[in-house]
Amino acid sequence: MLGIDPGVSRCGYGCIERDGGGLVAVAAGVVTTAPADPLPSRLVELARELDALVRELAPDAVAVERVLFQTNARTAMSVGQAAGLALVSAERAGCEIATYSANEVKLAVCGWGGATKEQVQRSVQLLCKLPAVPRPPDVADALGLALCHLSATRGRDRIAAALDARKGRS
Repeated sequence: MLGIDPGVSRCGYGCIERDGGGLVAVAAGVVTTAPADPLPSRLVELARELDALVRELAPDAVAVERVLFQTNARTAMSVGQAAGLALVSAERAGCEIATYSANEVKLAVCGWGGATKEQVQRSVQLLCKLPAVPRPPDVADALGLALCHLSATRGRDRIAAALDARKGRS
């Protein structure tokens, strides 16, 4: 599972695998572009980096943060552009794709949709058994997206199994 916290200047990523009963962060980091470069050049660079990341990690699914509200319109537009590139990379690779809001991620990893960045970082550290809090926050957010999707799919799998079992009894 690959989580992507989109941004043109800083795009966080985090890949998590199930390891028996636990979870292991197999890759995490930030893709950056130079703010002084023209936007089209930065988008091309980000697209190349995301394509390479998806090829290298070969995730089954990609979870991308969905922007619901942003006080700064300029920031919202660049986040939307980066999110679009992440979605295209995942689609090209044939990955399952999911989008989650920041509040959905906070609820999944902290149990409360109003959690702070620090609480998300600490929860991600504990859930992934990391030796330190993931930094910068973009990395923790990306790992949180992956955890959120793993939680959602586990719930869907349990519901499907219960429905299948119920059909068998009918």
